[in-house]
Formats: sequence, structure tokens, C-alpha cells
Amino acid sequence: MEPDRLTHDRWHGVELRHLAALQALAQEGSFGRAARALGYTQSAVSQQIAALERVVGHRLVERPGGPRPVTLTEAGRLLLSHADAIVARLKAAQADMAALAEGAAGTLRIGTFQSVGARILPAVMSRFTADWTDIDVELRESAHDEELARWVERGELDLAFVMLPIEVEPLETVQVLEDPYVLVTRPDSPLAHRERTPTLREIVAERLIGYRDCRSTDMIAGQLRTTGQEPHFVFHSDDNGTLQGLAAAGVGVAVMPRLTVEPSDESVAIVDIAQRMAPRLIGIAWHRDRYQSPAASAFVETARAVCAELEKPYLSAA
Repeated sequence: MEPDRLTHDRWHGVELRHLAALQALAQEGSFGRAARALGYTQSAVSQQIAALERVVGHRLVERPGGPRPVTLTEAGRLLLSHADAIVARLKAAQADMAALAEGAAGTLRIGTFQSVGARILPAVMSRFTADWTDIDVELRESAHDEELARWVERGELDLAFVMLPIEVEPLETVQVLEDPYVLVTRPDSPLAHRERTPTLREIVAERLIGYRDCRSTDMIAGQLRTTGQEPHFVFHSDDNGTLQGLAAAGVGVAVMPRLTVEPSDESVAIVDIAQRMAPRLIGIAWHRDRYQSPAASAFVETARAVCAELEKPYLSAA
């Protein structure tokens, strides 16, 4: 048999338990802790790592002995990157099988972020749960939609609200809402009383308040930089109410998606700048290679219907 064929056949000996042992060892830093995490004996984990090293033909683990932590070699780190992807796909497959078995019952896991949770989800949940009474909806929030997308990729979520575009390869998305940007400032600000929409040059000249880690700030800053000037942010927060409150106090001017703004707040003026800036696009993402249950599909359609109703006032004001 040819040498490359021998190597190929030997790799058939790699088992998921071997890769899980490598993951646990990388995370825990010792054979003992890895064994406890996996529910194995320490000798079993050691044997699995040794078997994996024989199969791949490389030393994967540095074993310094004593109290020093176990670390992975360069080959071990390389293999770990593949192991993470393989184990993630296995978890996704398990989720698919559970969804298929449950049919119209079971759990639907939804990822969301702050403004969607406050302004979109209540109406979506009210309608969806009325029609799908045997489905339990679990919600998981993050300030980072890219983190939500990774949870979908790993099978930890079935669907997630995200900002578009999202650069996570195995995900499929559908746009549900165009969310225009507005300027939030004090009611006595000159920007609030002009007959025309403030220009980007006028906005970028202001002291700005923006999000700390949200991709919206990058999108806003990118559009403002088209003026040739660098926007000056004097404060960052990931809390929508904080941004609006500081704008009311005159700390700066906030450029925010309309969905994030409390419209009944009389302490601020909300200035439409849709003519100047491209809107934030909100979508729902799912794993393109995973089974999508009827409940998941119905949730997406319910969200689209709710968002279409939210967009009507935006369109009529345009």
C-alpha cells in the first residue's frame, strides 16, 4: 500500500472522544481537570491523547510535569482549530435531531440584542406564542451581534437577530427591518431647528456620543469619515438610555438608530437624518446547513410581519 494511503487510513482512527479530550486539555490546562470536566479518569484522558498523537504522527501536548500547566504544541494548536469546528458541527447535528424529533413542540432558542429586545421582540413573542403554544422560547442577549452569530454557528441558538451584513460563513440571513439613523440632541440645539437636514459635515463637527462595542458605531463613523474629517467621540456606552440621557444633558450629540431611541422623551430633540446616512439593516440569521423547524420558520415570518408594521411610520415620514 502506498505511504500516503497508509497515512489516510490511519487518520480514520481519529474519534470524537479524542478531539474532545484535546479540547478539554487546552481549556483546563491539566489532565486531572480535563478528566473531571469530561467525566473520565485521568488515565483515560492520557490514553486518548496518546492515541491521537499516534494517529496524527505529531506530539500534540507539552507535558512539563509538576505544577506547571499542560500546553499544546504548534501541531496541537493547529489540530485544535479543526477539533473545535468538528465538535461544533456535532453539537449542531444533535440540535437538528432534537428539533426534528420535537416537531411542533420543544424549545426554540433565539438570540437578540438590546434595541430588538425592547422594540421588536415583545410584539413578535406575543403573536408567536399565541400560535405555537407548545413551543418554549429561550432568549439569549448579547451586545455583540457577531457573538450571537457564532452561537448560531455552534448550534447553541436556532435563530439570532443580527446587523447586516454579517461575516460568518455558514449562516443564511433575511433582512427584516431598515432602521434609519437619527440625531439626538438637546431641544434648544441649533441642529434641532433648521429647516433643512443637517449635513454630514455639520454632524462630524459636533462632540459625538456613541456606542462602545456595537458595530453601529463603526458604521456611523465610516459614513462620517466620507467628509474627510475624523469624528470626535467624547463618550461611549452600550446602553441606549445612557446615550439619550447624555444627549439631553448636552454632553454631546448622539447619532443613533431610530429603533434605539425612546420617542416620548421630551428632554431631547430627535432629528431625522435618513437623507444623509444609509440605514442600519437588521436581519435574522440561521445555519444554512441545519434543519430549520416549522416553528423557526414561523418565528422568522412573524418577525418580518412585525417589522413591516414598524417600518410604515418611517416610510410615511420619508
